[in-house]
Amino acid sequence: MTITRRRALAGLGAAWSGAFAAGPLRAQKKGAGPLPRATPPLCLFSETLKVDYNDMGGFVQMIGFDGIELSVQPGGHIPLEGDIDLHLERAIEAMTGSGLDVPVLSTSVTSVQTKELRTIMGWGNEMGIPILSPGQWPKNGDGMASVINAQREISMLAQIGRAAKMQIALHNATPNFVGSSVADLNAAIRPFDGIVGFNFDAGYAAAYSDPAALRLALPRLKMATVRDCKWTKGSDGSQTLTQCPLGEGIVDWPQFFSTLAKANFIGPITLRVEYAPQDELAAIRKDLAFLKKQRAAAYGG
Repeated sequence: MTITRRRALAGLGAAWSGAFAAGPLRAQKKGAGPLPRATPPLCLFSETLKVDYNDMGGFVQMIGFDGIELSVQPGGHIPLEGDIDLHLERAIEAMTGSGLDVPVLSTSVTSVQTKELRTIMGWGNEMGIPILSPGQWPKNGDGMASVINAQREISMLAQIGRAAKMQIALHNATPNFVGSSVADLNAAIRPFDGIVGFNFDAGYAAAYSDPAALRLALPRLKMATVRDCKWTKGSDGSQTLTQCPLGEGIVDWPQFFSTLAKANFIGPITLRVEYAPQDELAAIRKDLAFLKKQRAAAYGG
């Protein structure tokens, strides 16, 4: 096999930048990156549907989505075991061949020292995919030590992201991971402006962060994840966060989309349906219709 940018990413450090100096390779592949749009593309997280990636593109396009966030992780559509190269190329071409954008590759991996992450970013570069959404860093004991460790990994992600011409979108998650506070995550990524930003999770931000979290994230916003949730009270008085259909929880969706529109944000918005509906396809269609209505109201058309 000839050496490509994808294989060049197997090197670390200064070799990263040099491996990409020869110019773009998009013309050698079917995928040339997402189409330019005037409004944010509405995407589906691929793990939402248990459909083979060869069939998924046409199915998701038929439902009415603009694109797909392709999962590359254990249990995802592209497993980390086996021939990642072959499956990534085939999956991306299957999606784009069906008329879908693939603006995001997401993975549970966080370390650029793993061959798997370098392979993922190599294919992202070669296929013109602009965003990587990596995994999350768990909080272990000393919270500050966890943040310092995460920032060290983020620094290396920023280096390889520049080389691969991919933006790094970090997810604000639940409190057992670094970054549940948007303010804290914003401070951690500030040194890496221009390459590292947010995968802003509207549901988790409403549950765990400041009401002004979206405005804080906007200057570094790369993409958004949409889910809704609500707090339910148990018999012992404890509060549990429960996910629910869009519009039935605590997220102020008109304000969310209005804020994005005023900032002229046109990055991808990915739907995650993780509330175990009885009719999964009907739930996906309903949530997508809700998103389209909110987008049209905020952006027009």
